[in-house]
Amino acid sequence: MVVALNLGEAFPQYIPLIVTMVIVAVGLTFADWALKKRSQWVGSRQNFVRPLVMLGITAVALIAIIIALPLNEGTTNQLLGLLGLVLTGIIGLSSTTFVSNAMAGLMLRSVGSFRSGDFIKVDAHFGRVSGRGLFHTEIQTEDRDLTTLPNLYLISNPVKVVRSSGTIVSANISLGYDASESRVEGLLVEAAKKAGLEDPFVHVVDLGDYTVSYRVSGFLADIKRLVTARSRLRIESMNTLHAAGIEVMSPAVMMQRPIPSETRIMPEHGETSPLQPLTDKPLPEERIFDKAEKAEAIERLEKELKEQENGKAELAKQLDGSGEEEKVELQNRIKEMDTQIERLRKSLEEELEQ
Repeated sequence: MVVALNLGEAFPQYIPLIVTMVIVAVGLTFADWALKKRSQWVGSRQNFVRPLVMLGITAVALIAIIIALPLNEGTTNQLLGLLGLVLTGIIGLSSTTFVSNAMAGLMLRSVGSFRSGDFIKVDAHFGRVSGRGLFHTEIQTEDRDLTTLPNLYLISNPVKVVRSSGTIVSANISLGYDASESRVEGLLVEAAKKAGLEDPFVHVVDLGDYTVSYRVSGFLADIKRLVTARSRLRIESMNTLHAAGIEVMSPAVMMQRPIPSETRIMPEHGETSPLQPLTDKPLPEERIFDKAEKAEAIERLEKELKEQENGKAELAKQLDGSGEEEKVELQNRIKEMDTQIERLRKSLEEELEQ
């Protein structure tokens, strides 16, 4: 009876704490939900803003709970001081990687050397960017797997970015000195054209003891089929040379497997079939880089949406002080932009829901 009476008397003191904890729980849940839904004020920078916002809200929530505790002022101040010391210690111990990666992420964002959907290569890592965060960057490799690279690693190593306007696709091949350079160059140029490359050219990159190393290159405008284009260039180079009677094998093979000099190491003419046009079947890149494709589409839609909204705001400002005819024209343009904005928002929602 005495215990129940003491609990009943003490309960009013805990009401502020209970109310505070309920508000904190609801606030954290709503903030997490709102950030996941990519609200308009966050936009494409969600991966950067979300951890910072959640960290700040959590710190404020802890302070609010401590203040709401039914303790005297001196104890509350001591707890707040202890919390400050703990947070300072955590930040101090983890600052080497935590802060460094965060600063690297902000630096990558400000420099803007690459964006979602771009092909990048860092050391042995190659793939398309499928996500950019405050502390890491995610790429989707040629195996469709996801690789997470710390942002500090990206600014500490050279990053090769494939330009969205197009890139040069190359293939190296070694041939014997018995093959004429002028003939080889013409055949390799023909192979590059068959592979769908523009303005092909050939370089001699090395004169070895037994072989001449050639590099055939061409311009690829559609970088989304980069992986396929590299493979097609190698296949077409091999088939074109074989069809012309030029074997693609170093004469040094005689040191390992002696064969008669008149024997050609290549398929018989007619055994190989021409490659099918790219339009006849879906590209493997569509499945390999599916997440990167989605990330690129979302970022592009967000950018277009922001541009349309900014343009609408500028037209709205011009309405004040404009004449009747000009005002009608501006209103019509605003209506058109409203339609475009609604279409972009719907497309963005569909991409986010997939």
